[in-house]
Amino acid sequence: MVLERDIMDRIGSTMQKKAAELERLAEVLVTGEQLRLRLHEAKVIKDRRHHLRTYPNCFVAKELIDWLLEHKEASDRATAIKIVQRLMDQSIIHHVCDEHREFKDMKLFYRFRKDDGTFPLDSESKVFMRGQRLYEKLMNTENTLIQSRQEEGSLFERSLVASEFIDWLLQEGETPTREEAEQLGRRLLEHGILQHVTNKHHFVDGPLLYQFRMNFRRRRRLLELLHERSRSIPESHDSPFCLRKQQSDGGNSSFLSVSPTKEIKAVVGVRRSSMSSSCGSSGYYSSSPTLSSSPPVLCNPKSVVKRQVTPEELQKPGGSFAKKTFTIIGDAVGWGFVVRGSKPCHIQAVDPGGPAAAAGMKVCQFVVSVNGLNVLSHDYRTVSNLILTGPRTIVMEVMEEVPDHLHP
Repeated sequence: MVLERDIMDRIGSTMQKKAAELERLAEVLVTGEQLRLRLHEAKVIKDRRHHLRTYPNCFVAKELIDWLLEHKEASDRATAIKIVQRLMDQSIIHHVCDEHREFKDMKLFYRFRKDDGTFPLDSESKVFMRGQRLYEKLMNTENTLIQSRQEEGSLFERSLVASEFIDWLLQEGETPTREEAEQLGRRLLEHGILQHVTNKHHFVDGPLLYQFRMNFRRRRRLLELLHERSRSIPESHDSPFCLRKQQSDGGNSSFLSVSPTKEIKAVVGVRRSSMSSSCGSSGYYSSSPTLSSSPPVLCNPKSVVKRQVTPEELQKPGGSFAKKTFTIIGDAVGWGFVVRGSKPCHIQAVDPGGPAAAAGMKVCQFVVSVNGLNVLSHDYRTVSNLILTGPRTIVMEVMEEVPDHLHP
């Protein structure tokens, strides 16, 4: 019996190692795809002519390195070249004529293979792409599959029941039979996309709980490509919607906040190129603190709220708080605000150049609802996850304290 358990443990350990290796590959693919979309949006990728020939959807190597430095994705040209070379090594980008296997910081044309249909779709890539599509499909449709659930006396957030997931796959026409749906679940687990909540079981059709191991929507920093242990990034004490860190001449770092009385002039979708991120692994913005010689910096660690209020105080008729509603459309780098606190949580900081500021969000506002769901009884982690797993456009209701002289 002991020998059998030891053999099962070794099999499980081997499977975990393989899943971790495939997950690292998937992280590179996600990071490359996020970069491709950003470069298209920035018009770095476009049709270009050389010697009377047009090369569609390509970029100039030197211009890409300039762009990476401008957007603080690398500290110097040598590091930027290493990042792009990593994408070349994984067959994500290539020279338009395949004449250069190494990335050269010159006026040469390169292209993402996804833009010319030459991306190699091996079995691992196909499983990964299907897993990403299923993830997005689950996140973009109204269902109760993914929610907080209990197993063996412990609560697991954003988990799903295997049998219900299989029911959904059949309902959506993803697989014709339960057996094939179960096999799909097993492939997703073996490729590091799904995992049992305690890593004790393979995927089986039944009541066990599973989670998506990857958050496909998390904004990856390109420096993560050079850091093999990117998943070891510790949780930040802040929400995922962290402000980008502003570099100063003295080496210290600070975060921009918008006071409740300060007028904001911003446009949705403005790029915050002078800032970089420093949030935890669970968030939309993320970078590893081990990538820099400086220690990790918490985003506005001291609360901006002078006193905590109760949900009852916020909702008291004729009270000192007024309700406001914002529609915030996330841009290429997120929504641009920080959530902190608990029951209710509050807006800790707002990026002055981000979509949230443009919509009118300010610090010290208390969050009432997100996309119609009342969150007054939740903490910031739950609210952050709710926004992360929702649509790009979010509708938020907040309560803002009214100055004494404006009270009726």
